[in-house]
Amino acid sequence: MSITRKMLKAMGIEEEKIDQIIEAHRETVDEVAKERDEFKATAEKLANVEKDLVKANAKVGDLTEENNKLKNVEKEYSDYKADVEAKNTKAQKTKAYKELLTKAGIPEKRQDAIIKVTNLDTVIIDKDGNVENSKELSASINEEWADFKVTEKQKGADVPNPPGNTGGTAYTKDEIMKIKDTAERQKVMLENKELFIG
Repeated sequence: MSITRKMLKAMGIEEEKIDQIIEAHRETVDEVAKERDEFKATAEKLANVEKDLVKANAKVGDLTEENNKLKNVEKEYSDYKADVEAKNTKAQKTKAYKELLTKAGIPEKRQDAIIKVTNLDTVIIDKDGNVENSKELSASINEEWADFKVTEKQKGADVPNPPGNTGGTAYTKDEIMKIKDTAERQKVMLENKELFIG
């Protein structure tokens, strides 16, 4: 049975690889055909035909070995293709899940950590690249990762004449300047503005 383009395409081999395989096969067949012709002429002229037949049988063994190599290459290609498809699917699912996390209010810096512990098999992508079960996943995200959501800080009402400092902790100027939290330091500075005026 000869190797044909149709047969190689049916195996799922790329067009470029098919050309290389066909060319290599053609060269091998041409070599074998040439040697066969030489063996025939030699057999007609020489009595030692058996010696030439042994050589021909060795060539058949080489062809069998080449055929086995071809099968190995086909398997390697098939495994590689499956690996690439799996990586593409995972990347597509990761991107879709991150979009759902963003919509749920989960900050980007937390998303990679969430992805690491998430079973992406629950993400189903349709043929158009959209998440099929987005409602269920969004509900699950809102329930499981609620603690990661960013909430807006609420600001109290502006009071034109705030009450003075009626007790509480008395600070020195040096103590106030050592407060690391900027917002807290500014608050305490306002409460003790007399230390900074003059």
